[in-house]
Amino acid sequence: MKPKVFIARKVPPEVEAYLEEHCDCSKWDQPKPIPRERLLESLGNAEGLLTSGGKIDAELLERAPLLRAVSTISVGYNNFDIEAMKARRILGTNTPGVLNETVADLIMALMLSTARRIAELDKYVKDGRWKRGDDEIFFGLDVHHKKLGIIGMGGIGEAVARRCRLGFGMEVLYHNRHRKPEAEAELQAEYRTLHQLLSESDFVVIMTPLTPETRGLIGQPEFDLMKRTAVFINASRGATVDESALIQALKNKQIYGAGLDVFEREPIEADHPLLTLPNVVTLPHIGSSTEHTRREMAMAAAKNLVLALQGHTPPNVVKELR
Repeated sequence: MKPKVFIARKVPPEVEAYLEEHCDCSKWDQPKPIPRERLLESLGNAEGLLTSGGKIDAELLERAPLLRAVSTISVGYNNFDIEAMKARRILGTNTPGVLNETVADLIMALMLSTARRIAELDKYVKDGRWKRGDDEIFFGLDVHHKKLGIIGMGGIGEAVARRCRLGFGMEVLYHNRHRKPEAEAELQAEYRTLHQLLSESDFVVIMTPLTPETRGLIGQPEFDLMKRTAVFINASRGATVDESALIQALKNKQIYGAGLDVFEREPIEADHPLLTLPNVVTLPHIGSSTEHTRREMAMAAAKNLVLALQGHTPPNVVKELR
C-alpha cells in the first residue's frame, strides 16, 4: 500500500506525477497559500507532508498522528519546531544546493544595483528628471577589484565568491563557523573574524541560516565597524539583522547603501521606514525565483519525501534531525 501524502502547495505537474507514482496523494492546488486550519484538517491520515512554509509545531503534529516525514521546498527550515519533531521522531528534509547558483546571481544583482544606484536612477529617468549637466549626481561605487566580505561561506557564499573573484577581480574575505580550505585554495579567500571582516570589506554579504546564534547577528555595533562607503547585502533571513540599527546606519550615512531580499517581517509593511530611503534596493524575497530552479527544488523535495517514506535516509535530512 502506498504511503499517504499531503501536498500543501501547488507544484509542477511532473513533481505531482512523481509523487502520485509512489504515494497516495491529497493536495492543495490553489496558487495562494493554504490556510492554517485547512492544513490541519488535511493531515489526519497523512504519513508525509510536502510544504514550503508554515509552522511545523506541536499543534500540527498533534493533528497528524500518522506523520513520519516533512519535506520543505526551501533551504531554510526555521519553520520546523525541532524539539517537537524530535519528540515524535519526525524526519525533516530541505533542499540545499539546488538553488545556490540562482541565489548567487541575485546577490550579484543586488551588489551592482546598490553600488551603481540602478533602482534610484531608473526612477530618476522615468520621472522625467534627467537633463544635461547632471553627470556627477549619477556617481556610484565601483564593484570591480573591491573587497568582498562573506558572512556564512556555504554553497551560496562560495558561488558568490567565485563570481566576484573570477569575474570582478575582487579580494574575498569570509567568516564562517569552520575554515574552508578548498575556497581558500581555489579563490584565495582569506578567513577573518567577524569584526575584522566588517571593518575591512567594501561589500558585506550575509548568507547565514537563521538560528538562535545568528538572530540579530548584525546590529548597531556591527554597522559602527563598517566603512562609510560599505554596501550591505542580505539575502539570507531578515531576522539575522537588527532592522532598526540598519535604518539608522543608512539614514546617518554610516554605510553607503543596502540591498535586501529579506526582511524581519514579510511581506514588509507598505509604510516601513526602509521603503522611504533612496540608498536601499528592496526585493520581495526572490532569491530562488526562476522557473527552472523552483521546479528543481520541488522535485528534490519530492524525492526526499519519497525516500523517507520508503524507509531510506534522504540526502537532505536537516542536521538537527539526523
